[in-house]
Amino acid sequence: MDKKLSPLSRIFLLFIFLILYAPIFFLVFYSFNSGGTMYDFKSFTFDWYKELFQDTRLLIIVLNTIVIALLSALISTIIGVLGALAIHSIKKRKTKSTLLSFNNVLIVSPDVIIGASFLILFTMAGIKLGFYSVLLSHIAFSIPIVVLMVLPKLNEMSSTLIDAALDLGASRLDVLTKVILPYIAPGIFAGFFMALTFSLDDFAVTFFVTGNGFSTLSVEIYSLARRGISLNINALSTLLFLLTMLVVTVYYFITQHNKPKGLEVRK
Repeated sequence: MDKKLSPLSRIFLLFIFLILYAPIFFLVFYSFNSGGTMYDFKSFTFDWYKELFQDTRLLIIVLNTIVIALLSALISTIIGVLGALAIHSIKKRKTKSTLLSFNNVLIVSPDVIIGASFLILFTMAGIKLGFYSVLLSHIAFSIPIVVLMVLPKLNEMSSTLIDAALDLGASRLDVLTKVILPYIAPGIFAGFFMALTFSLDDFAVTFFVTGNGFSTLSVEIYSLARRGISLNINALSTLLFLLTMLVVTVYYFITQHNKPKGLEVRK
């Protein structure tokens, strides 16, 4: 049975959430400040949001960021699912452990090292820094995340499901599309949304591989912040926060919808 949290535990959790969310709410609050500073709130206004939406260059950067995130999440999910299926099918434990270790390299490696490595690789390969270099980099560091999201679902799946489907005359393609993929769908959705979130939030790797004439929101916000405090940054960060909350909410409802219902015991 689940144990109820003690009052002290509740206070501690509330304190932790306060520390985590207070800077965000502070930033959101001052995005409506007509005074133009983050220390003296004069009156409520939407001027900074209007100015933000009138900035054509920034809107193009927002579009670039969303396109990169969606494409990298989609492609990395496809490759990651295929990779997870391949790793799961390997019988030798040593080989499987080796492949998982290689898969985890991009996750445990520092972002600065990953970004510098991609920069050197693209320079040697003659790939111009810009849209495609950023897209390839985001796909590369998102694939291991998808693999780690999908593999546990594959390990949970009983082999008798596949054997039963084959005994009933299903082809290998039918087993994949009608048995395996529906079963691991929660892991696939989790991998997609994790890849999407990582792509939207990434700064270090993108900073190395982006080129002149192309930028993403994380790099642009960094550039704006270096020029000085502007409440445009607050407005943009507020919209990003709301977008992230929307993605998390959609992911929550999808996982709840795909969660297998408990077996009802007949009396």
